[in-house]
Amino acid sequence: MEIVYVYTKKRSEFGRQCNFSDRPAELHVDILPDESLAANFIEKNPVDRGIQCVQEMSEHDVNTERFETETRGINHMEGGWPKDINPQEVEQVIRFRKKVEKDETYINTIQSLATTMEHCIRQNNAINIYEDYFSDLAIEETEETPSAKTINVFRDPNEVKRTATHLSWYPDGARKLAVAYSNLEFQRSSPDTSLDSYIWDIENPNKPETTLKPVSPLVCLEYNPKDVHVLIGGCYNGQIAFWDTRKGSQAVEMSPVEHSHHDPVYKTIWLQSKTGTECFSASTDGQVLWWDIRKLGEPTEKLVMDPNKKGNMENAQGVISLEYEPTVPTKFMVGTEQGTIISCNRKAKTPAEKIVAIYKEHIGPVYSLQRNPFFPKNFLTVGDWTARIWSEDVRDSSIMWTKHHMSYMTDGCWSPVRPAVFFTTKMDGTLDVWDYLFKQNDPTLSLQVCDEALHSLRVQDQGHLIATGSHTGTTTLLELSSSLCTMQRNEKALVTAMFERETKREKILESRQRELRLKRAGTSAGGNEDEGEGEGMEDEDLVDAAEKDFFHMINADKKKQQAKNNKDDQTKIDNTIIEESGEEENEKKDTENGEKEGKD
Repeated sequence: MEIVYVYTKKRSEFGRQCNFSDRPAELHVDILPDESLAANFIEKNPVDRGIQCVQEMSEHDVNTERFETETRGINHMEGGWPKDINPQEVEQVIRFRKKVEKDETYINTIQSLATTMEHCIRQNNAINIYEDYFSDLAIEETEETPSAKTINVFRDPNEVKRTATHLSWYPDGARKLAVAYSNLEFQRSSPDTSLDSYIWDIENPNKPETTLKPVSPLVCLEYNPKDVHVLIGGCYNGQIAFWDTRKGSQAVEMSPVEHSHHDPVYKTIWLQSKTGTECFSASTDGQVLWWDIRKLGEPTEKLVMDPNKKGNMENAQGVISLEYEPTVPTKFMVGTEQGTIISCNRKAKTPAEKIVAIYKEHIGPVYSLQRNPFFPKNFLTVGDWTARIWSEDVRDSSIMWTKHHMSYMTDGCWSPVRPAVFFTTKMDGTLDVWDYLFKQNDPTLSLQVCDEALHSLRVQDQGHLIATGSHTGTTTLLELSSSLCTMQRNEKALVTAMFERETKREKILESRQRELRLKRAGTSAGGNEDEGEGEGMEDEDLVDAAEKDFFHMINADKKKQQAKNNKDDQTKIDNTIIEESGEEENEKKDTENGEKEGKD
């Protein structure tokens, strides 16, 4: 059945009907021109008028307030006991448990739950949910272009900015970053400078998660790899302090001033020990001190960095960098202000035996020193304008090095996941990523992190996150592309071959130099003294030759400059003579023309 609703309306309500038809045009109004108005007409020629064909719009900026987040935690304690039972009293708890275990309801509940629990256990034993099904497949090489992107920027919250001198990653995952702030410019700190250092949550750059309050600015700060709540720090005044983040912002204990370093502590490292409480520190006062944080009253051991192996503080070289590899617990290395790398053995009996080897090739302080995590015999140093790779077997020179940069280099470290990759920072705010399998003359990736000097650098253990600290306390967190943090095919074997080849080459050159010295000095029975004298004479000859070449070049340049000046003077004189002769000819012509006009 079709449903229809009919609307009805009278014809009179529609109004008058329209009837259209064709007809000629009709003139209804004819306005004649008024000649009196013509006198008021003013003609403008030309007329310039701008016309905007685009719709006019306005732009407004609105800066909304930043939303600050805060992290809070809940501590679940044991509860549910009756009011008359004190859970701290062992006897009351045991008595109450025996009473409950005799209850029939408790027994029936346990029996019903046991069936379900047994089923879950059997199911768990039957299926291994953590099984890796594709572990035998080879990893495909990625041809991704090396790159990095900025994830977060952590700025010093104080008005008076300080340098981010040291960084330390949280040992249990990349969740936190400890940053030590201090002003290392001698006597440049203002009274308003803050002493605090901070622990940042990498997801929240707005506010530090924890504030550490030392009595003197922290130059270095390190997490304890065995206890993530404990940190050790070296102060500007030479003291050592440690913090437990569960106990607040104040230091738990500090070393007394009289038994501490006399200069700023540039490096502290935790030692591989059963207790996890031992560490050692280095300072520019020329000492390396060993500590146990359970008793910071005085150091447990001391070593003076005297290259002469006499333990004399007057000859000690200030230590700026320190290296310790847990896989080689008895050895450690230090980098000094004088550009020397000293290899030491802690277990030796005398101070002379503790200093094993000395490497010297840098012409400035060694700001960074680290062993390759895959090849402990090879280590990286950063100082002056270069980064160098060394082998323990070659002491006279490094086996590989970068080119000399225009800006001073400040820090460097190896990649923890790729043996051929390392990172360096420079004073111009650049972070360089070097991949020696890809190319060795220039960095694989160069990033302009900021416009100020970068002073600190730290890579996270997984290798994909890297943090840098700048001169004004800005810490930049970067994420590397997968090609820079994924082991390439046969990379380890290729790097091994490269290091061995370069080490062998340096050994050949070293032996050749030794032969030349012996030839010049003359081989005799008392060869050692003669060799020493020959080396001294050779050095003197080289210095004299260099001086002669230098002064010869200077004199040649002077002669060239003098000849050029004489030539310029002669050219000026010739030009002056030509101008004077031209003026005389013009005067003569003017005189002749005047005489002709007079005759006419």
